[in-house]
Amino acid sequence: MGSYATNDTAISVEVFVAADLGNSVLVYDVGGSHVAAAVCQDESYRLGPVVSAPHPAEQSGDAFIHLLYSLGIEASSSGNRMAGAELAVPGPFDFSAGISLMKHKLPYLYGIDLGSRLAERFGWQSGQVRFLLDSAAFLLGEIGTGAARGVPRSVGITLGTGIGSAFAVDGRVVTEGPGVPHGGEIWNLAYEDGIIEDYVSTRAIQRNYKLRTGALPDVAKIAAEAAEDEDAAAVFIEFGHQLGLALRMKLTAFNPQVVVIGGGISRSSHLFLSAALKELEGLNLQLRVSTLMDRAPLAGAAVEWFNGSNGAHAPAPNPAADAIQADAI
Repeated sequence: MGSYATNDTAISVEVFVAADLGNSVLVYDVGGSHVAAAVCQDESYRLGPVVSAPHPAEQSGDAFIHLLYSLGIEASSSGNRMAGAELAVPGPFDFSAGISLMKHKLPYLYGIDLGSRLAERFGWQSGQVRFLLDSAAFLLGEIGTGAARGVPRSVGITLGTGIGSAFAVDGRVVTEGPGVPHGGEIWNLAYEDGIIEDYVSTRAIQRNYKLRTGALPDVAKIAAEAAEDEDAAAVFIEFGHQLGLALRMKLTAFNPQVVVIGGGISRSSHLFLSAALKELEGLNLQLRVSTLMDRAPLAGAAVEWFNGSNGAHAPAPNPAADAIQADAI
């Protein structure tokens, strides 16, 4: 049995996820509002049932560790023995130490040793809990069993609140080298009169829609109305135009054969993909929509676990860049 203590209550739970080094691993995707978890049993990267839950109402490290633990127990309810856990997390993050360095996202986790504390809950050694960058996990998932499988040079782009990116050569994520921006990140690269994220993100779509209509609905609502709302349709066409131009300007030096797009906005790709492709004409580049969608980071976490160090860890955090990103949100 194990116990979890809150301010007022102690909860006892039975630990049945054993820590012998088998062929199954728990994989997690820590998103901005939810956490998802599943079990991957072998190098085929096939996932078991995915379970998810919103972030805890109590914004504390204890509550978050309990959420991760509870989801792990639920995902592994068949009793599979786990070799450990691999978590796809947003940055900045100290991946080797398992410590969150995020201040503007999930600030209540800042400085907390998530790796050691989660391992303790499962009764594991600290090295049995590992972490990788969420954008790298997305691309690795698509490389392992999705839209970038077998592609020598690929880029993953996640479209949502911001724009995430990862670069890979021969199936391995790279964060430096010819054509690769610092850390493999394009969100803060100069573009137009600002940075790429100013023009390719949720807020870009909402800003353009508000300029046209005065309204500020969420992106899903704008997309849902695009078939009948000319302004909504025009906003997505403009988004595709900006996406294509940004990719052309910032990826040409890397020369990828395939760029895979994912993230929440990619679910509306039918509204902007043609406009993006038009801006990419003449390049030896295919723009593909994720085949795994929400499951990509989970599959990518499994790829990273079974392949060892896959280059999927970002370089040391850049405090100046982090400050820029915090101001942009």
